Amino acid sequence: MTVVRPGFHLAIPVDDIGRARAFYGGVLGLPEGRSSDAWVDWNFYGHQVVTHRVPVTADAEGSNPVDGHDVPVPHFGLILPPEDFHALAGRLRDAGVEFVIEPYVRFAGEPGEQWTMFLRDPAGNALEFKAFADESQLFAK
Repeated sequence: MTVVRPGFHLAIPVDDIGRARAFYGGVLGLPEGRSSDAWVDWNFYGHQVVTHRVPVTADAEGSNPVDGHDVPVPHFGLILPPEDFHALAGRLRDAGVEFVIEPYVRFAGEPGEQWTMFLRDPAGNALEFKAFADESQLFAK
């Protein structure tokens, strides 16, 4: 069975468009789409993420304990093939990005085993990237 995933659109706040361009375009290597002085469309692996320049506040931030780590909430990200996950982790390390949670295997030996890593963009938005050796385990119980 082929899984068809619709594209998603996500708009996030950033306080500096130049720093957003350096991070999303430079560090993550995402292609830039339409833009203005106040926003930029990014091709987030076929999905549309838009960085909008607004005053950034941390009022709604929190964390939740998962597998012995404090997972930042809210966050967004992608599920990548394992080879892409590890290539991105290397690219982030090479760029000197500080991880909130370093790349590691979560739920090792359990249903839903996955590689995961968390980081923040320059405006403080939390991102998670993960990879499953067996993507059918995405919603494992």
